[in-house]
Amino acid sequence: MRKKQKMQAEEMIRLLGKRHDQIQKAVDAGEPEKAMDLLAWCQEQGIRLGEMIEETQKEDCASVALLETYCERVYEVYEAVGQCRQVNGRKAVRNLRRVLAQMEDSVKHDIHVRREAVFLPYKASMWDSLESVWKAADEDPDCDAFVIPIPYYTKNPDGSFCQMHYEKDQYPAYVPVTGYEDYDFAKRQPDVIFIHNAYDDCNYLTSVHPFFYSRNLRKFTEKLVYIPYFLWEEVEPDDKEAVEKMEHLCTVPGVLYADQVIVQSEKMRQIYVNVMTKLTKNTSADETYWSKKILGCGSPKVDRVLYAQKDKVKVPKEWLDVIKREDGSRKTVIFYNTSISALLESGEREFEKMRDVFRVFEENRDKAALLWRPHPLIKAAIEAMKPELRQEYEELVCEYRKAGWGIYDDTPDVDRAIALCDAYYGDPSSLVRLCEEAGKPVMVQNVEVRCTSTSLH
Repeated sequence: MRKKQKMQAEEMIRLLGKRHDQIQKAVDAGEPEKAMDLLAWCQEQGIRLGEMIEETQKEDCASVALLETYCERVYEVYEAVGQCRQVNGRKAVRNLRRVLAQMEDSVKHDIHVRREAVFLPYKASMWDSLESVWKAADEDPDCDAFVIPIPYYTKNPDGSFCQMHYEKDQYPAYVPVTGYEDYDFAKRQPDVIFIHNAYDDCNYLTSVHPFFYSRNLRKFTEKLVYIPYFLWEEVEPDDKEAVEKMEHLCTVPGVLYADQVIVQSEKMRQIYVNVMTKLTKNTSADETYWSKKILGCGSPKVDRVLYAQKDKVKVPKEWLDVIKREDGSRKTVIFYNTSISALLESGEREFEKMRDVFRVFEENRDKAALLWRPHPLIKAAIEAMKPELRQEYEELVCEYRKAGWGIYDDTPDVDRAIALCDAYYGDPSSLVRLCEEAGKPVMVQNVEVRCTSTSLH
């Protein structure tokens, strides 16, 4: 039985107790019809309560047997009052009160409360930001955990919705998913909902379906929890310049509307608290409020990447053909990441840098294997904000894939890429922190610098 249902059962028992007092007064006042109406109401409520307990309890429950006894006692009193017997009000309800007290104790101690947790990822490639929390909920015998991938839309340059995307079939096989159409939020009222997209309608590139905006989801649960899908470079809370660069991450709708926000570290928590306290200084949301709401427990993304190991991940054959030499030995694998922000900021210079990187690694393909993984939303970003770059970007991707000497990774599983690689190279990104957590060497590329030597050391 869910917590709300148990509370409802306890409230129904409390109301039955109040009706007993009214029945006693009606009997003693010589008002049999009023007493019989009250008794009929008690009978109906007893039946309703019994049906609710039977539906929500997976095992036999003593409360159901007690309710059957209670309904029998109600009927006996109803019959006695209806036949105009000499009935004493106090004695008439004494047995009812006795059984009701036993029933109240049984509901309190015998009925097992189960929690229901719902996880709402929108991009399969970002599932790692929720997975370890879902695993803990799924392994909890007192919790029913649902993973419900939700649809999202890419946006046109004017901000209107473009194509809808629904990645339900792209999650790991061990994750049971439920279709968003098959879960009735209004009816089920989950105890907790976890989200990793907090932008609502404020994202220029994409939007989840408006039903799943944080300001709407909070209507259907006692606890809405936001866990960011990204990791940010650790900065000191008193570093004003660095904090200004990340303030936009703290002020998204999900932080405002969620009941709990879980961020990557205590330093990051303090930054969120400081920024949000300043933003809401003229409201009741003071520093104490934000300090309780925001927790620095760490990111599930780190849990996932530490769990993934090179010898555990499944590698496609076409990747192995690139990674292994003819003699079976393994090349050094470099994870090459290109980001949205770098492309939007540098445009053609980013393309020139990428071509230069590809040239060097192609010439050294006997030593190293390049695993190129562009940001999963980079095409959507180009469509929405730099459509003039679309053709050149598509040509660059096509040329790289056709050449066949490197790996192109557009799958949802970034942890596989991190597990496989020996080092990271590319744009500044939250992946830098993940690779560092995994113990991989990191080098951030400078879009203005070109390789003067074709040799890799």
